[in-house]
Amino acid sequence: MKFIATILFLTTSPALAQTGEELGTLNPEEMTWGSITERAQRGEVDMNICASGYAITKAGNHSAARAIFEACAAAGYTGAMTWMSQLDNNGLGGEYDPDAAAEWDRRAADAGDPVGKFNYGLDLMRGHGVAQDTSLGRQYVDKAASDGLQIAKRLQGAGYDLDEVTPDADDWKYAPLF
Repeated sequence: MKFIATILFLTTSPALAQTGEELGTLNPEEMTWGSITERAQRGEVDMNICASGYAITKAGNHSAARAIFEACAAAGYTGAMTWMSQLDNNGLGGEYDPDAAAEWDRRAADAGDPVGKFNYGLDLMRGHGVAQDTSLGRQYVDKAASDGLQIAKRLQGAGYDLDEVTPDADDWKYAPLF
């Protein structure tokens, strides 16, 4: 009985009591979308954090995916740059912004990403988000094809006919504005 009384005294004594504040978060979220997003916003990015943005955007949480991809792009992950382009190009988690989408593609291309090269080549060929420059666009597609990107090779094989890689359902988006 003395043992129980001693334990009760020690655990209830103000001098010895510790609160959750003193110890930090006692039961933190781990491996949840919320915790992954918070880590990315703190700049704690790695390949796993960046890859989780894909699942999060596929689940429809585009704002959280955008936060993750922005942090990952800032850290140099080119795949995150191409995902930022996709989000901006479709108005997911933000406004539809073809200029920003093309800029993300250019950044990924300049960093050596084959998908970025291909996408920026398409942007240039269409004049979508950038001034139209078909010749330069083909050069980017050719670079992506030489990097081994199959869809770029497919576009080359089709004589750079953009209908080969873009569904006709997207014609409204890529049609000239004037």
